[in-house]
Amino acid sequence: MSQRFTVTAFSKSDSGRNVSDIQGEVNQLFEGDEPTPSSSNKEVSFNTVVQGDGNPKESSPFINSSDATEKSQKYDGKHMALFEEEMETSPMVSTMISSLANYSSLPQGSKEHEEEADNEEEDKKKKKPVKAPQLGTLMGVYLPCIQNIFGVILFLRMTWMVGIGGVIGSFIIVFMCCSTTMLTAISMSAIATNGVVPAGGSYYMISRSLGPEFGGAVGICFYLGTTFAGAMYILGSIELLLVYILPQAAIFKMEGLEGAEAEAAMLNNMRVYGTIVLSFMATVVFVGVKYVNKLALLFLACVILSILAVYAGVIKTAIEPPDFPVCLLGNRPLISKGFDVCAKTLESGNGTVTTKLWSVFCDSPFLNATCDEYFVNNNVSFIQGIPGVMSGILKENLFGNYLEKGDLVAKKGIATVEGPDDTLTNSNRYVLADITSFFTLLVGIYFPSVTGIMAGSNRSGDLRDAQKSIPIGTIMAITTTSIVYMSAVILFGACIEGVVLRDKFGEGVNGNLVIGTLAWPSPWVIVIGSFFSTCGAGLQSLTGAPRLMQAISRDGVVPILRVFGHGKANGEPTWALLLTAGICEIGILIASLDAVAPILSMFFLMCYMFVNLACALQTLLRTPNWRPRFNYYHWALSFLGMSLCLSLMFICSWFYAIVAMVIAGSIYKYIEFRGAEKEWGDGIRGISLSAARYALMRLEEGPPHTKNWRPQLLVLVSTDVEQNVEQPRLLSLTNQLKAGKGLTIVGTALAGTYLENHPQAQRAEQSLRKLMETEKVKGFCQVTISSNMRDATSHLLQASGLGGLMHNTVLVSWPRNWKQADDLQTWRDFIELVRETTAAHLALLVPKNIAAFPSNGERFSEGHIDVWWIVHDGGMLMLLPFLLRQHKVWRKCKMRIFTVAQMDDNSIQMKKDLTTFLYHLRIDAEVEVVEMHDSDISAYTYEKTLVMEQRSQILKQINLTKTEREREIQSITDSSRGSIRRKNPAVVTTQLSVTEEQPGVSSKVEKPEEEVQLIHDSTSPTSPATPLTPASEGGAQTPGSAQVQMTWTEKADGEPAKPPGASTPQGIKDIFNMKPNQSNVRRMHTALRLNGVIVKKSSEAKLVLLNMPGPPNNRSGDENYMEFLEVLTEGLNRVLLVRGGGREVITIYS
Repeated sequence: MSQRFTVTAFSKSDSGRNVSDIQGEVNQLFEGDEPTPSSSNKEVSFNTVVQGDGNPKESSPFINSSDATEKSQKYDGKHMALFEEEMETSPMVSTMISSLANYSSLPQGSKEHEEEADNEEEDKKKKKPVKAPQLGTLMGVYLPCIQNIFGVILFLRMTWMVGIGGVIGSFIIVFMCCSTTMLTAISMSAIATNGVVPAGGSYYMISRSLGPEFGGAVGICFYLGTTFAGAMYILGSIELLLVYILPQAAIFKMEGLEGAEAEAAMLNNMRVYGTIVLSFMATVVFVGVKYVNKLALLFLACVILSILAVYAGVIKTAIEPPDFPVCLLGNRPLISKGFDVCAKTLESGNGTVTTKLWSVFCDSPFLNATCDEYFVNNNVSFIQGIPGVMSGILKENLFGNYLEKGDLVAKKGIATVEGPDDTLTNSNRYVLADITSFFTLLVGIYFPSVTGIMAGSNRSGDLRDAQKSIPIGTIMAITTTSIVYMSAVILFGACIEGVVLRDKFGEGVNGNLVIGTLAWPSPWVIVIGSFFSTCGAGLQSLTGAPRLMQAISRDGVVPILRVFGHGKANGEPTWALLLTAGICEIGILIASLDAVAPILSMFFLMCYMFVNLACALQTLLRTPNWRPRFNYYHWALSFLGMSLCLSLMFICSWFYAIVAMVIAGSIYKYIEFRGAEKEWGDGIRGISLSAARYALMRLEEGPPHTKNWRPQLLVLVSTDVEQNVEQPRLLSLTNQLKAGKGLTIVGTALAGTYLENHPQAQRAEQSLRKLMETEKVKGFCQVTISSNMRDATSHLLQASGLGGLMHNTVLVSWPRNWKQADDLQTWRDFIELVRETTAAHLALLVPKNIAAFPSNGERFSEGHIDVWWIVHDGGMLMLLPFLLRQHKVWRKCKMRIFTVAQMDDNSIQMKKDLTTFLYHLRIDAEVEVVEMHDSDISAYTYEKTLVMEQRSQILKQINLTKTEREREIQSITDSSRGSIRRKNPAVVTTQLSVTEEQPGVSSKVEKPEEEVQLIHDSTSPTSPATPLTPASEGGAQTPGSAQVQMTWTEKADGEPAKPPGASTPQGIKDIFNMKPNQSNVRRMHTALRLNGVIVKKSSEAKLVLLNMPGPPNNRSGDENYMEFLEVLTEGLNRVLLVRGGGREVITIYS
């Protein structure tokens, strides 16, 4: 769309030209071309790219190194004088090696460790000498892992799992779980041997490998797993006590109860006794944790003794199988309580007498009594519960036999007679399944029996050589336990009858623990040994979990948990112990061992998954710091381990797996949002680097699609002497524009040399970071130093960004008080910046009156954002208000779009088309087409242009001190007024055709003081240090105007000599006899007309967005360009001048 005006005011020299010759030349306000007589009829497209001027910039001087200053302290060595000046920043290796070698495995960061080392001298007398850690691989890693891995599941559920899942199914479960822990141990060994392992074990390994977010999330999962493990051990010990050791101790009696009632009574007993035992254990841990550690060896001895007793029993079955008869009615095993002889009747001297079993199924002890139909139709028999390893029973136990809750546990291969309508009666006399069993349930119940592999790494602070002991000890412990578990599956299936294996609580073998029936010399060895081992494991969990929570709390990564970092004077974690006991009580209230086991399986599996992930990522990223001493690892093994962990999580329970992931994800996001900033050199940084590099390489493949375009901002700010940002509201506007996300770079330029101004650059960068944090601007900051501000800004424009992640939009504020500036470079730099953004195809946003823009805390309850769409710039004017309205500051503002129609345009059709276009863009806005009819150039326009050009010529010719300049200007202004008034009647013919402009024009013509003030306030000298560019040294060659030619040479000292006659009255007289350039007159006319319309329509708008005209190609008109923009935006409170980057940024397509 072009603007066409009919201009009827000409200078005498241009009187021969027709009106048609100059129609459309006013359009050049937005085209940047100086008119020539030969090209007056040409229409120049707005999309023409303005190229650089080609003038060389000021070359940077060579940086000369300053002479080295002498040190006050001389270095004594003869051969190190070359390094003596760097001694303060780079100390000798000999002075550092001792402190590096004497590393103390403390659960703290290096900074805290150094601070503690500084105070070591003062505390030597108070502290007792610390003994060096002496634990080796066997006592420090292997045996603790053995104790933690062998646990309650082996003794209470292993035989039942073999009976339900079969030998093959159980072996698969054991193999999967043991493989998972072995692969995790390999990954853990690689991480543990990659440098010194601090005390704190697994949590520290994960957090320092994966960062504070993952570390905190996984650490808390590991803590919850350890806590629920404590609940599981306590429940296991209560089950051993109430079922096998002391059944009469039950508070809620189960005798005579059936089904759900008996189950509820059992669970209530578990809850009561579990709470009592938990309270007792927590008290023991609180009062004397050292006794728990001393008893650890006793508990370990119980575990090893129990396992050896089982193997001894297996060997004995091959020689002499034990006598454990199981009574069957038909093919159904009977509960051994309630009868003494496995027979219906007995022969005695007086005849046949009934047994106690008869009384159980019949209504009287007499032979003619009415009995249970199944009891009548089937015979009673007994089989050996432990037929022995040589009996061939393994073949029967190979395959699984999954049961529903309440199903009978039946013996395969025995004939039974059942009526077609038989219903199960006297169910409390048979061995029944207490829960519905399936393969995935068995996995969830079994997996806790392979956890505990972290026990060695948790003691890393006590090991003599952690990097050697942890891999060897852990892998040997897992190998040992895996062999025991796999052999146990086969041996249980080969030695024990199937119905006994499926009898979870040993009801068919006189209430004995099933694994105890196999043990030698007595079942009580297993019962007592497993009871003490489960109690010991529970104490260990209640000891370790609070310390893990204390470590997480003291790291400060989860602010809400900081209170749990406090404890007693000796460092015991009191608050963390209370939290652990509270969470453990939740597991106790669940009361079922089979229900608690899958819960802790989830948390342990998640912990192991992230250990594998850490190792795999570190290996694949090939981080320079990733140099494990343990060489038998591979990223594929780690990924396999991670996949197994993830698979087992969902195999165990998809519901629990999702809950565990939600918990870990919530903790991760919480730490990311609120957590303390930690820098641990974690592997996630490496992931970020690789991902960023990959994304940058992809971005290089081509420019982004219009749908993906978003403003990638380079925000140019200026700083004061103290390196504080002068326009903080510029970053507020940046924040409000970032609804489109994308890149933000906040940059500033400093003049000088890098060596001398490096401290100022650092202060400026800190100031930028602080302001960005205050204004909540997410991005990067950059400070560039060059010999002058112009070059520094140009370097910043060129060098910011990386690869495809480059800025596409420059945001810079309007140069404040550019008329009064002592240094002309202020506005010259601005115009050069506009030219460079155009040459680089970058969009440019220039907020005017930036101090009046709202802060992020302000809210507009109503108002409009007005867009004056004069030329098409790729859609930036449409996109920016949309982005602004995503922010809460502008959310309630409505959008209005104005466009200008000329005399020949159909304004009604324009409005329809624009409305349709906005509809397709999915933008809600009011549309208004403003008609601008042809009008003559007013006298005020002519006068204002003349004053502008006279001022420019004065500034070019006069190079005086400030006081001299003011004295000269004072004498000039008097003649200025008279000169203008003498010339106007002869030169300008005023024909006003638009009545709405007459009042404004008359009011302005009646105030000539404004024009005089314009000259008086806008004068500024050319700084000697910044000479004029060649293009601006001479005056503009304009047809028909009096031109003062200026040529002078520079003095030897670089200061330009004053042009001859500049300060003389004759020189001043020549200036005021000049005629205004006709192109400038037309541009001024356009600026005034547009400004009048914009002020009339948008004076109350909260923000006005306006196309920014481009600067002229001829640099001699730069001063006038600034004046045109001032006139264009005069009388508007908040203006955002927008200049497109030469490409479409908004599209109607999805």
